[in-house]
Amino acid sequence: MATTQSQGTSAPDQAIDLESFRSKVRAWLGENAQHWVEQQRADPTAGRAFRRELWSAGLLGLTLDPAYEGQGLGDEYQKVFNEEASRYALPPIGEAVTTGICAPTLLDFGSEDQKRRHIPRMIRGDEAWTQLLSEPGAGSDLAGLQTKATRDGDEYVISGQKVWTSAAADSDFALCIARTNPDVPKHQGLSMFIVDLRAPGVNIRPLRQMTGDAHFNEVFLDDVHVPASDLVGREDDGWRALTAMLTHERLALGAGTGAGGSGQGWTQPASARFIQLARRRGLDKDPVVRQDLVALYIAERVLGFLGQKMRDEIAAGIVVGSKGSVAKLTTALISRQSASLGMRLGGPAAQAWDANDEDAGELARALCFSPMTAIAGGTSEIQRNTIGERVLGLPKEPQLDRDVPFREVLHNPGPR
Repeated sequence: MATTQSQGTSAPDQAIDLESFRSKVRAWLGENAQHWVEQQRADPTAGRAFRRELWSAGLLGLTLDPAYEGQGLGDEYQKVFNEEASRYALPPIGEAVTTGICAPTLLDFGSEDQKRRHIPRMIRGDEAWTQLLSEPGAGSDLAGLQTKATRDGDEYVISGQKVWTSAAADSDFALCIARTNPDVPKHQGLSMFIVDLRAPGVNIRPLRQMTGDAHFNEVFLDDVHVPASDLVGREDDGWRALTAMLTHERLALGAGTGAGGSGQGWTQPASARFIQLARRRGLDKDPVVRQDLVALYIAERVLGFLGQKMRDEIAAGIVVGSKGSVAKLTTALISRQSASLGMRLGGPAAQAWDANDEDAGELARALCFSPMTAIAGGTSEIQRNTIGERVLGLPKEPQLDRDVPFREVLHNPGPR
């Protein structure tokens, strides 16, 4: 897995020492942070504009290679920025899918032209990306997908259906996995493509969640023409790219990683907010409440240390691999733990509220949203299997169709 740090290139700001950099960050935040705090309160989508301002100030893409317009600084500079930014309720500087998953995957497998064309625009917020992976008949078993891509001269023609696609309606591009060869076993005939989501033949339909939001979508691809130059990596080598993408996904969701240091590093933990809520409701002296708050605090701290360890390993060029599943599973468990505790602390106000209250329903929404964290990026059951097989070295589950040409798998025939 490639790192997102500079590799032997000179950085525009490399001469600046850490303390001078800290002073620079403090000065910029002192002048601009309050404005962006207010913008975030008024508009939850203010993150893109905030990222453009940070980019212009030289405070975004800190660890990104200068070849892709980054600063090429070490991970310690990103830590300094995160420490200073944690003092404010700022908009996020990264999107889990765009900068945490798609950008690192493109850095790993994309051509130089693809990386120079898209990476800077992804980091600074000019382009939003998503993944076209799961299908109605291929969720846990992604290698069984049936969306097909057929070569036609200088293009590929892609047809199929994807589902549970995060933020597709608001995205510009997607990394799509499709089957290019049905005559080989299912893991060997896949390829990855860059797909323009505004292209003819792309039809995006929202899926409404119980929170009332439509974060996920189903996407229909009806003879979508993709230039051959938008093939990511080699034809029929998509499973390797997909495996790396899933690793990036679990790290982004569990460890807060992102290309160029664009992972979120200063989000206020739930335990801090719940301590304040417990004090307001006079529950901070209750021994059971105190025990639950401490348990949540400990879990968050352990996850934070785990995430930092993985980010340091990535910066040092160490392959993290399936350890990302540990962070992803832990994140899902903490999300459910946090949502349940929030409802208990909120009491009746967590279930019935004044419609004029801007924060009304936040705890109830968090409870309804929390099951998603155990599904997105691979279910908790999949994470446990991955940890068992690839971290603990336990035997794999039997797979009877693994070595059978995909076209001959009777229960999932695929393209013909």
